[in-house]
Amino acid sequence: MLHKALSDAVQWNWVAANACDKVKQPGPVRYETHPLTPEQAKTLMETAKGSRLEALLTLAVTTGMRRGEILALRWSDIDFEERSLQVRHTVNRAGKYGILENAPKTEKSKRRIMLPQFVLDALKKHRAQQDEIRLQAGPTWQEHNLVFTTDTGGFVEGTHLNRRFKQLLKEAGLPDMRFHDLRHSAATILLGKGVHPKLVQELLGHSQMSITRDRYSHVLPSMQRDMMKGLDDLYKEI
Repeated sequence: MLHKALSDAVQWNWVAANACDKVKQPGPVRYETHPLTPEQAKTLMETAKGSRLEALLTLAVTTGMRRGEILALRWSDIDFEERSLQVRHTVNRAGKYGILENAPKTEKSKRRIMLPQFVLDALKKHRAQQDEIRLQAGPTWQEHNLVFTTDTGGFVEGTHLNRRFKQLLKEAGLPDMRFHDLRHSAATILLGKGVHPKLVQELLGHSQMSITRDRYSHVLPSMQRDMMKGLDDLYKEI
């Protein structure tokens, strides 16, 4: 961002040179991911049943939506008849400016996601819980039409969600992980079930197919083995 700003300044003759040209950009930091197995994902959702995190975690594990996309989701983004939702916004904390709502990360991140029935049922149950919380809040409730809110209708802080998520992991007897690992879990589980990487790319909102392929390359060999076994079964009598 700074390099781009200084490049514009050079073009406008405000400065003589771009000091950032001599800076070596560090490589991206790669975190070790800890995706859930299908069995662990079921354990997490079963542990979350009845809690205010039930619908949120169900959505995260099945769709791979980013934390900011989930916390920015509004009821108007969900079409229960068409069994789908639209990812239109994301929220993040920006220091002293508080929580800021923006457009998704890339154009590909603006996407439509089809939902299975059990996710729709969890969302309907969550809406009923939210109606009760709204009544309890009374005049302190601030209506923003958000799906996941604080006790007064505002945006949920990402750090607060992380704490509650960590507590639930302990209750479920699951290993510690980042909330973002639920996104990796969704992709890994779907690829392991033989879902085509292109469909997983569209679900996650990756800008390029290469991102999906490189990030989840460890899952692809098992898919190839299944594919070859399918060919064996098809042509074994020849």
